[in-house]
Amino acid sequence: MKTRERILQASLSLFNEQGERQVTTNHIAAHLGISPGNLYYHFRNKEQIVAELFNRYEAQIADSLALPGERSLVAEDKVHYLETLFQGIWDYRFLHRELEHLLLSDPDLAARFRPLAQRCIAQGRAIYQGLVEAGILCAERTDPQALAINSWLLLTNWVSFVCSVVSSEPGQPLDQRLLRRGVHQVLALELGLLTPEAAVVVEQAMADFYQPLPGLD
Repeated sequence: MKTRERILQASLSLFNEQGERQVTTNHIAAHLGISPGNLYYHFRNKEQIVAELFNRYEAQIADSLALPGERSLVAEDKVHYLETLFQGIWDYRFLHRELEHLLLSDPDLAARFRPLAQRCIAQGRAIYQGLVEAGILCAERTDPQALAINSWLLLTNWVSFVCSVVSSEPGQPLDQRLLRRGVHQVLALELGLLTPEAAVVVEQAMADFYQPLPGLD
C-alpha cells in the first residue's frame, strides 16, 4: 500500500477512535512509524487529510443514494438505502460526531458540506417520490420533501445523539449496534404512511435493527 493511502486509512481510524481534535499529524506519523516530514510530503496539514476523507465520504453517500435505473423501487430498497447510508456514517463517524467544530474551523469544508446536504435531500426526495409511485408509500398522506428533510436531520444528527444522550461516559467508543438503531428510527417516522404490503417488510426490518437505547428504552 502506498504511503499516501496508509496515511488516509490510519487517519480515518484514529479520528474515528479518538476524535479529530485529539489527533495531530505527529500522532498519525508516529502511528505509522514514519517521519512527520514524510507525512507532510503527501499532505501539508491535517485539514488536507480531512478534506480527502470527506471526498471519499461524499462519494460513498452518493453511491448509497443512487436510484435503480431500469426498475421501480420495492420495499426492500427502502431498507437498503438506510442501511447503506448508516454504514457510510459509521465508516466516517468522526465527521458527524464533530461536524460543527469541523465546519466552523474549516470554511472550505463548510462550503462543500452545504451543497452535499442539498444534493442528498434532493435525491432523498426523488427516492420518496419513487416509493410513492411504486405504491409503497400512500400518495395522499406522503410529502416527499418533508420526509427527505426529516430523514436527513435524523441521519446526520444520530451520532451526536448517541454520543451525548445514550452513551454513559464521555468519550466512550461508539457502539455500531446503537448507530444501526438509527435505521429503525427513520423507518418508524414513515410507518403510518406505508401500504399494507410494504408495512410487512418494513416492520420486520424495524425489528431487525432494533437495539435498546440505555436509559431510554
